[in-house]
Amino acid sequence: MPTARARQTPVSARLERENVQDEIYEKIYAAIVEHRLHPGTKLVEERLADIFGVSRARIREVLARMAHEQIVELIPQRGAYVAKPSIEQAMHVFEARRLIEPAVVRRLIETLTPERVARLRQHQALEQDARRREDKRAIVRLSGEFHTLIAEQAGNTALARQMRELCTLTCLIIVLYDAPTASTCLADEHSEIIEAIAHRDVAKAESLMLAHLDHIERSLKLDPAAPEVDLEAIFKA
Repeated sequence: MPTARARQTPVSARLERENVQDEIYEKIYAAIVEHRLHPGTKLVEERLADIFGVSRARIREVLARMAHEQIVELIPQRGAYVAKPSIEQAMHVFEARRLIEPAVVRRLIETLTPERVARLRQHQALEQDARRREDKRAIVRLSGEFHTLIAEQAGNTALARQMRELCTLTCLIIVLYDAPTASTCLADEHSEIIEAIAHRDVAKAESLMLAHLDHIERSLKLDPAAPEVDLEAIFKA
């Protein structure tokens, strides 16, 4: 008697394979945004295959997808590594976010419903709960997800996908360029943005979002390192 796997149709087998890949992707993604996997960490195919109980080919497909999203860097003859954005790349990420997020907010307000406002407030409640519990991993993850959620609620899947990628890169940037005063998104700033959206105040919502992004960027050490000084050349001149 054929087994359940033997009875699978090509379509059901493909869907099962995609579901497994999505599950592995989400677990690696969560580890990155929660700062459990740091920039530059090597992602060994063989080890991951053992952990998730799948073939190396399946892991390779997941890592290729993450590389396409710039979350992982594939280096020939060396393997896959969690992306390590340069200072220039970090500045480009914030530049992109300043261009995209006001437009996302504007689109959300144009299509706003009470259910969408409720969804934003529900997420904010989760953030506040994580802060009360001082759950740093949850705070980092939920803070990034807030921005992705706005794009999802705006109803544009392309923008939502871009925001997810940019927010993940921002998490990596925060790990790399964390300053003593750096912080993740502030809960009060998210609350203010939600209230502006709820009141359909486009100008205020856009202004608050830009100020919020500026606050995050300013809290990081994104100044290029000073060039090495040749002391001998200076004092013998």
